[in-house]
Amino acid sequence: MAEPRIVDVVVVGLGVGGEEVAGRLAEAGLSVVGVERSLVGGECPYWGCVPSKMMIRAANAIAEARRVDGLAGTAQVHPDWAPVAKRIRAEATDAWDDRVAVERFVGKGGQFVRGSGRLDGPGRVRVDDQVFQARHGIVLGTGTRPSVPPVEGLADTPYWTNHQATEVEELPESLLVLGGGAIGLELAQVFARFGVRVTLVEALDRVLAVEEPEASEVAAAALRADGVQIHTGVTAERVDHDGRRFTLRAGGTAYTGDRLLVVTGRRAHLDELGLETVGDELGLETVGVRADHRYLPVDDRLRVTDGVWAVGDVTGEGAFTHVAMYQAGIVVADLLDRVRHADSRPDASGTASVTGGAMGAASTPAVTGSSGSAGTVPRADYRALPRVTFTDPEVGAVGLTERQARERGLNVQVGVAQLGSSARGWIHRADGLIKLVVDADQGVLVGGTSVGPAGGEVLSALVVAVHAAVPLAQLRDMIYAYPTFHRAISEALRDLS
Repeated sequence: MAEPRIVDVVVVGLGVGGEEVAGRLAEAGLSVVGVERSLVGGECPYWGCVPSKMMIRAANAIAEARRVDGLAGTAQVHPDWAPVAKRIRAEATDAWDDRVAVERFVGKGGQFVRGSGRLDGPGRVRVDDQVFQARHGIVLGTGTRPSVPPVEGLADTPYWTNHQATEVEELPESLLVLGGGAIGLELAQVFARFGVRVTLVEALDRVLAVEEPEASEVAAAALRADGVQIHTGVTAERVDHDGRRFTLRAGGTAYTGDRLLVVTGRRAHLDELGLETVGDELGLETVGVRADHRYLPVDDRLRVTDGVWAVGDVTGEGAFTHVAMYQAGIVVADLLDRVRHADSRPDASGTASVTGGAMGAASTPAVTGSSGSAGTVPRADYRALPRVTFTDPEVGAVGLTERQARERGLNVQVGVAQLGSSARGWIHRADGLIKLVVDADQGVLVGGTSVGPAGGEVLSALVVAVHAAVPLAQLRDMIYAYPTFHRAISEALRDLS
């Protein structure tokens, strides 16, 4: 067995959250090893947030040009995917090369290791033939991968995930989309606006099922207007590929297309983390972690157990970059607090105690930065977690839906305003709505939905209201600029009464 190298922290997985944790701890003076088997930065900069929104921006430009007719004359649009693909490859992803990201981390003082990291006993991480002993802790930021449903025949076909859909340089004539969540809707609309014949199949009774039913209706209508055929309430039964085209059999009907995009959710792969090597010694059985779990449960400081943290999608708190960054801040504060306390304790033996009981010399970091004194480490609070589906119109939401609020036994009051009834919505001929979910006993918003041309931006006002528990009386007394999309919030407040 290789002799363990003692460091302060090992971060396994350098996606958005892991890279932030590793970089900030290295800048604070700790010896940090960052391990990544794929691309530093993870899903967001290479396939998710950035490239997909470039695709959406291009598709929305096409749609906006088509709106010239009837508003400002006439216009002819000839979609061309080539500049979109070129921009994604050259400007966003460096042809899916993470050299710049690696150099950024190393430049902060971190050590980068390419490979798959696994727990190898208490406080230890193994990467191939290298073993690292973490003096202060291990952070798991291994993310998630597409969850592919067990549909007969699917595994043997060249189906797409969002990766292939993002990397494509030449569009197919037709596309089947299996899954009607946020990613499925966004990509379906993009491809449809570039002239691809798109058919979307969803097993649930509506698309975007995690959001309000009213939001689902607006989103579905928008996609249908772009030519997307949507079939809900049908379960995929079998997939075949004849070497040229796909056939998806669902609900007794056969749907065909040149390509098949599978976007039916994501899941963590805890069986790859080596959890079995720590077991009782780290108390994993106590917190109920098993390798077959979909996500890794954590507490409000993102601790899996003492000395082990998790951050990002692997925690199951929402596959959003903003969640990963938010969690990273808490992990950094908690780890720096742990380091301060460890360094302030006298050590009569002259050696440093390593997580899990191993002993060895370690550097004393010049810990810098804010946060972390006893009792001041922030705790995770997801009450006002914002989420946006970047369809056109955008669907922004925060907090509880009406159904979730009722299931929690709250005294629920609901206010709805149609965007088309507002001055700005009428000017834009825009479909959309504002929906407010209120805890009537407390007199505060517990949830809100903003659907419209700037739904994600209008959402910010609702996020503040939910996060700060702003009393309804104060929201009603605010001055809402006219004519703006967000002014519809005041109309939804009036609808409450």
